[in-house]
Amino acid sequence: MLTVDFDRLGLRPAERVLDMGCGGGRHAFGCLRRGAVVVALDADPGEVKGVIGLMMAMVEAGEVPEGGAGAGVRGDALRLPFPDGAFDKVICAEVLEHLPDDSSAMAELSRVLRPGGLLAISVPRYGPELVNWSLSEQYHSVPGGHLRIYRRRQLLGRLEDAGLELVASHHAHALHSPYWWLRCLVGPENDRCFAVRSYHRLLVWDITARTPVTRVPEKLLNPFLGKSLVVYLRHAK
Repeated sequence: MLTVDFDRLGLRPAERVLDMGCGGGRHAFGCLRRGAVVVALDADPGEVKGVIGLMMAMVEAGEVPEGGAGAGVRGDALRLPFPDGAFDKVICAEVLEHLPDDSSAMAELSRVLRPGGLLAISVPRYGPELVNWSLSEQYHSVPGGHLRIYRRRQLLGRLEDAGLELVASHHAHALHSPYWWLRCLVGPENDRCFAVRSYHRLLVWDITARTPVTRVPEKLLNPFLGKSLVVYLRHAK
């Protein structure tokens, strides 16, 4: 399930891409399938190891176009181990809300992006996220949970201070907002709830089937219920 739209990002084969806070690697894999040269970075060594393994499997299966390549790196978002301007494109999906010092992380993302390069950032959208926080203290108070809820203006202001200028934006994952409201209502860790399990099966089916039955309604609902705010920014220098 991709949050970032690669067409809006203008991703092209052989471009150097950083997926910062890659997690399970969903965006890194998508970039690799488009022939990019991808570095997937995460603070969790287990996540990095898993991403490297799947990248190798993709190469062996012939899923990577000629010129595409991937690597995994364990690293700190506040001290990225790359020189200035190392990447043509940078992706940071659902990461900043977890970081105590998000402004420093934004400065690092800007630093490693080449002049004129594009950065895609996604964070939980203010409205749906506020509902989650209101329904459940546990949702955001667990270790590694969300530390803040971004208003669009606040997020863009901090990114502008880091030398980035807005190019485009959209909302994503409208079907996921009610799912998380339901989870927060019954308890975020209550996986035995029939309604939660049924809704989860629907979301899994949507990802695997890619059917208009769910994709069309979600596209129509994204401006109103989209769980994620996605912004695309250009290095202003």
